[in-house]
Amino acid sequence: MSDAAQPTAAEVRAAADAVKTALDRHLAAIERRSGEDDPAVSEAFNQLAAAAEAYDELLYDRYDEVTPFEIPGAEDTLPPYAGPEEPNAISVLIRRDYTVAEPQRLLAQAQRVEAAEYDDGVDDDEAARTVPGALGILFGEFEPDEIASRHKEFGLEEGDSTLWVTAAEEPTEAGEWLESPFEQVDPQQVVCRFDVSAVFDDEIPDDDEVSDGDDELDFVDEDDEELERLDAEK
Repeated sequence: MSDAAQPTAAEVRAAADAVKTALDRHLAAIERRSGEDDPAVSEAFNQLAAAAEAYDELLYDRYDEVTPFEIPGAEDTLPPYAGPEEPNAISVLIRRDYTVAEPQRLLAQAQRVEAAEYDDGVDDDEAARTVPGALGILFGEFEPDEIASRHKEFGLEEGDSTLWVTAAEEPTEAGEWLESPFEQVDPQQVVCRFDVSAVFDDEIPDDDEVSDGDDELDFVDEDDEELERLDAEK
């Protein structure tokens, strides 16, 4: 962007003042709301979002800086549902992102799974000694929901996740979509959608919460001695 096209400092300041005014109006509308679906609150919310987005753009153009606010745009919303009134089939699309925060813990858990398959406790499989191999072993052994509830035990850190439920008139043919499971999603067939992201979530799930269900392999949070032993073997 050229200097001539940049907003002035006064324009940026005016946009900041507009955000402050919109904040006050939004809070006032909430304090006076008549119910959960008060249109005045919705209008004040939209005005605040528009003011924040305008300020963010001017701030970036003038100073190459951004705000910490995430403003949902039209592309982030789904169109109205236009699927069958009484679906005969549904598809559940799930994506969960993780960071491999502790590779040694991941490897240790995969090696325990492999060792449990041998009566003599000896595991000759090299797959459990690489991160991709360990991931394949653990996701092959445990259901995705169990890994999600026990991710810290496996050396993983949660990222964003999303779940979409889509409707259909008839179930798809077996094996039809396995090669490209997410490519043919019709947004108008989405019955509901649930997103979890640190960008807009106020409450972060407790990493220490662990499922109390019966497990085929009972893993506990290992102490540092095990990780030090694995480092020494390398």
